Amino acid sequence: MRFVDSTELRAGFAARLSTLYGTEVPAYTTLVDVSHQVNQRVMRRDPEAAQRLGTIERVTAERHGAIRVGSPAELAQVARIFGALGMHPTGFYDLRDAHPRPIPVISTAFRPTDRAELARNPFRVFTSMLVPEDRRFFDDDLAGRLRTFIGNRRLFDDELLSLADRAEAKGGLEEAEAGRFLTLAAAAFALSPEPIDRAWYTELERVSDVAADIGGVTSTHINHLTPRVLDIDDLYADMSRRGIAMIDRVQGPPRWEGPDVLLRQTSFRALSEPRRFRGADGGVRDGELRVRFGEVEARGIALTPAGRDLYDRLVATVDERSAARSEHDRQEVAAEVWRESMPRTERELAERGLAFFTYRVREDRPVGPPPATASATELTAGGWVDPEPIVYEDFLPRSAAGIFASNLTGGGRVDADQGGADRDMAWLSGAIGREIHVPEELYRAESEASLRAVLGELGAAPRSASHT
Repeated sequence: MRFVDSTELRAGFAARLSTLYGTEVPAYTTLVDVSHQVNQRVMRRDPEAAQRLGTIERVTAERHGAIRVGSPAELAQVARIFGALGMHPTGFYDLRDAHPRPIPVISTAFRPTDRAELARNPFRVFTSMLVPEDRRFFDDDLAGRLRTFIGNRRLFDDELLSLADRAEAKGGLEEAEAGRFLTLAAAAFALSPEPIDRAWYTELERVSDVAADIGGVTSTHINHLTPRVLDIDDLYADMSRRGIAMIDRVQGPPRWEGPDVLLRQTSFRALSEPRRFRGADGGVRDGELRVRFGEVEARGIALTPAGRDLYDRLVATVDERSAARSEHDRQEVAAEVWRESMPRTERELAERGLAFFTYRVREDRPVGPPPATASATELTAGGWVDPEPIVYEDFLPRSAAGIFASNLTGGGRVDADQGGADRDMAWLSGAIGREIHVPEELYRAESEASLRAVLGELGAAPRSASHT
């Protein structure tokens, strides 16, 4: 019987989720279709530039999903399922102090960490976990009832978790088991038809729409599934022309003439979906909720810590200059700020140590080896190598919060006088029993491995490709 490895399982799972979500949210299919059309237009304009950060095959297949769970135990089970798919927790995101609206969750993203695996299928799932212990959002009574509700539900059955553990241990499954695993895994993230307790959901909704979406129901579900597009501004305009209501703007860095960095995201607004509710009298009635939306993303170059510091300073400058101005004015201000301070070329990003790159030996390089202690910058400047940008595979807390806030219907409730709950990457790693990878360390390791390889090819002694 044929063996299905973790890469093929990941691709199969992503495909099944895409079909499922397209059935549940038909506007998602429109979003995917428009993404493909935009990508083809960009390819026709400049195929080399279009594939600078990944082949068109990779970009076309690329998706990131988003799910929400209620406890460390549920998140640990999610980690087992995604571990079977070769996806590892990467990055830590705390949205409880997020601008423009605090959200009572912490998050990580499950994704492949190996460059070859990302190229084969770069599926990611941004996974948020509720924090009932944070007294700014939940008082003692509500937190206790919320933990009890979450503790009494079962998101994933034993057969699915057993198959996941087997797949992770073996690096895949035999074909029959693989099919069963994919069927169970996709079904676990389908929207449940079970009636929702109206009073309980409404009580949580007063705190946060996200809290209600996580803790007000007995199951989890795909909140959005995000394709990747090569021109997100073109897509935004195209979707708007089709009469699909988009959020106010593209989140993240502005559109400008220089290199794209990090991540730009936007979405169509959350749609009203029919749901069934159980009232206090026990009767079940039809209703609707607006919690799921259609997100799309455009990825740029991964920044070093020094590059992220610069990025954060520029965002703060944009906030300061655009205060009390219109959203259109803000976008113009952001582009101006970028032109003033952000390098206009990939080469300058590399030379200033602001972004991560791999390196390729030039065919027309100088005769003879470079100096034995040559740095990446010296190798580039001397004409021995060309830097190749590393695509940013992760997320931006402010952008995620902006997308969430743009699709929330309620104002929520936060009591700033109450104490929060200490949560960080180390805490979350211990809670789920798995290492959470630091994105910048993964990019740095990839860059340094590439530098060692080209130095060996050039016959020079290795030197660290350190980034500040």
